[in-house]
Amino acid sequence: MTNQILEASRSKSEKVNMSNMQPFKIGVPDSSLIDLQERLSRTRFPDEINDANWGWGTDQKYLHEILEYWRDGFNWRDQEEKINAFPQFIATIDGVDIHFIHARGKGPSPIPLVLTHGWPGSVAEMLDIIPLLTGEKKNSVGNTPQTFDVIVPSLPGFGFSSRATAPGMSSAVIAELWHKLMLQLGYSKFGVQGGDLGSGISLRIALEHPDSVIGAHVNYLSFGYKSVRTSSGDAGDAAGADYDQRRAAWSIAEGGYAHVHATRPQTLGFALNDSPAGLAAWLLEKFHSWSDRSQSAGMMPFAFDELLTNISIYWFTQTITSSMRLYKEGSANPLVLSEDHKIIRPLAIANFPCEIPSQPKERIQKVANLVRWTDMPRGGHFAALEEPELLAADISEFFFSLK
Repeated sequence: MTNQILEASRSKSEKVNMSNMQPFKIGVPDSSLIDLQERLSRTRFPDEINDANWGWGTDQKYLHEILEYWRDGFNWRDQEEKINAFPQFIATIDGVDIHFIHARGKGPSPIPLVLTHGWPGSVAEMLDIIPLLTGEKKNSVGNTPQTFDVIVPSLPGFGFSSRATAPGMSSAVIAELWHKLMLQLGYSKFGVQGGDLGSGISLRIALEHPDSVIGAHVNYLSFGYKSVRTSSGDAGDAAGADYDQRRAAWSIAEGGYAHVHATRPQTLGFALNDSPAGLAAWLLEKFHSWSDRSQSAGMMPFAFDELLTNISIYWFTQTITSSMRLYKEGSANPLVLSEDHKIIRPLAIANFPCEIPSQPKERIQKVANLVRWTDMPRGGHFAALEEPELLAADISEFFFSLK
């Protein structure tokens, strides 16, 4: 389906000056919308032993409600139009088709900034934060003294970017693709920002290309950031030891999905690629577990339209299997920092209270040039979607401070 959508959209686009880059618009065929509705109408729900708190997995009552809305109320064309309102392109770099949004900033000196999403996200996560960063929309919760040219790529194997046809498409390789993309866009120096897998990719760019990176801002240290090795070993690393224990406990309670992704993603992919209900259940459980529900009476802080736009991108492009493969690639090539192999460019971290366990400040300071740490008042793992104004303000203030 991805290739069909790409080709259909390309045929309607005009070529731009660069031979390997062309404008892009999403155009899901009507037949795909009809097929989705038919599949949803035939959903078979399993029996349930649940505690009403998602303790056994995705809650069936909630899933039934959102699937009913997906079938009868959700308007994909409205969401497609919303995404297509942003300038989008396909760039072919090293044989990989990279889909990206490129929104120009207002003002005299916007800083180029590449925002990278993670799993189970997509470019749809960034739709609300983009106008805040470009200066198109006023931020009501904080000072945003710096505007940006915002570049939001879809990870290879996610959404409207192409899928790898052989092993090897790791976060390290994606970091190199992003660096080449920014150079081809004419940005010799730029900032990087990301959460989840996007954080690890951002850190890799800063680590390997310090001459190109102005600064790195992250709101999570990705799963690829598995261990920190220092010449002094674990002496005095009480905060790190505490994190290791919390992370291990979290992995036992919450990390089953990651183990499947990192070992047998293809097997799970057969089920999720064939069943929209199964796909929704798999993704929604993560949005529930990893978000800040304290502000919404225990409910997810997302509208159905926001959740279903993201899920629909995976469904229509058939990229759930290829997206999960990035975990297996990451387990084979994790990001490891040390005092001899550290990030020298300025690093900022926005620490959201309901985030997945993340490396502590004390350990990060040993292996990175940590110049800003902000404890956020609310928010969770999907910061750009949950709290776009808080995140945008922190990003803007950080990069303004580097001028």
